[in-house]
Amino acid sequence: MGLIKTQSIAGTILSYLGVILGFVTTALLFPEILSKAEIGLLRLLVSVSLLFAQFSGLGFNAVTLRNFPYFRNLEQNHHGFLKLALLINFAGFVIAMIVFFSIKSWLISQNIEKSALFVEYINYLIPLIFFTTFFNALDSYYRAVYNAIKGSLYKEVWQRIFIMLSVVLYYFELISFAQLVLLYVVSISLPTLLIAWSIYRSGQFVFGNFRGFITKDMARNMRSVAIFGIATSFSGILILNIDVVMLNDMLGLADTGIYSTTFYFGTLILIPSRSVIKIAVIVIADGWKSNDRKKIMEIYDKSNRILSAAGLLLFLGLMLNIDQVFDILGSDFEAGRMVIVFIGLANLVEMFTSVSQYIISNSRQYKVITWFLLIFVGLLIITNLIFIPLYGLVGAAIASLISRFIYNLMSWAYVYFKFGMQPFRWGYFGLLAIGIIAFLAARLTPEFDYFVLEIIVQSTIFVSIFVVLLYYLKFSSDINQTIDSSLKWLHFRK
Repeated sequence: MGLIKTQSIAGTILSYLGVILGFVTTALLFPEILSKAEIGLLRLLVSVSLLFAQFSGLGFNAVTLRNFPYFRNLEQNHHGFLKLALLINFAGFVIAMIVFFSIKSWLISQNIEKSALFVEYINYLIPLIFFTTFFNALDSYYRAVYNAIKGSLYKEVWQRIFIMLSVVLYYFELISFAQLVLLYVVSISLPTLLIAWSIYRSGQFVFGNFRGFITKDMARNMRSVAIFGIATSFSGILILNIDVVMLNDMLGLADTGIYSTTFYFGTLILIPSRSVIKIAVIVIADGWKSNDRKKIMEIYDKSNRILSAAGLLLFLGLMLNIDQVFDILGSDFEAGRMVIVFIGLANLVEMFTSVSQYIISNSRQYKVITWFLLIFVGLLIITNLIFIPLYGLVGAAIASLISRFIYNLMSWAYVYFKFGMQPFRWGYFGLLAIGIIAFLAARLTPEFDYFVLEIIVQSTIFVSIFVVLLYYLKFSSDINQTIDSSLKWLHFRK
């Protein structure tokens, strides 16, 4: 757990730095500078490129996370694993381009009326797909060699810095909107080059001979993992982006822009999970390799406690300040208020189920998670078709909450009944009680004329009460150790 703790802390710091940058860009600059349709365009370009990129990986990222422990040997250049990964991803990109050009005319006809801007900039999908494909491949490889930090640094921080600078240039009329879109694409592509350079500097950008190492049984297993990995990764990214694509198709770019902006606030709850899960998945894969279930259960329990506490803290903090969110965004985005609530709840469910889905995906029963994800996608499509016509953009958020709850319940139940592992104990009721007490206490704070001051005072009271009570509850030994270390560093404790 030491490696997870160290890298998750560093990763969380980077993630929150990225959140600050993302907040400035998404919540302050975008609504002030761009129209709702222009915001929708930028979000749609990313969503569609992500769908293609996950397919073009041909499921090999799943192979990296599951099978790399068998290749791990730096003296032997990891038996050519990186070379194989890059070749497979390039082949997948070529296939993705064939598909893209085959359906390009259909995409144009579908969007020419409601989303004319998307049609104008549709060719930018090509570089976005290319660089996203190879970032995913290189980031998975870097995580496999126990470096989950650099990908977060480049994606969460540097990418957002360049996007923010691009928007500022547009604000001061130093560039046109067309040039802004170009710089936006460059900003999203840049992390791929940075992570490739970092891997090279670390001495891990090595090419060996995989042909003499991979046996027939290993190749058969890797093909099976990759086939199911295609369905898994494509389903996973479809889950994150299908609402945006369907909203654009049913309502247009303006509503998509409102949804994308308010959706961002709901996703803040997931930030701590990014760094924890990135490294936890690798350790879980090693645990399954040696069939060390005790080790896996330890990771499951500790990760779940950390993420549940962090998720509840962030969700209640967001609900506490939801009025102030719209003081920032403005009345034009008020239609997305309940989007924040429902997406926040959906992501809180995700935090409370922790790494259960990754325990399945790295076990011999990895195929099960693919079927769960396909069910998840089916639920999302059906519920979006039902609720978007009824409730507009809020309907997409309701669909996400229902579908995500069912999916995470299935994953948790499978791990419990198949492997006999489940992290929940009576202490979780104490965690919920702490959250309610801290929330109600902060709500007693009198209103201030300036919403920024109100956010600071309410949040300070809420976080202070929550953290103090959590510490004395001893809900998580890792959280308590982190608090003790922080107090010692601040010279409050010997």
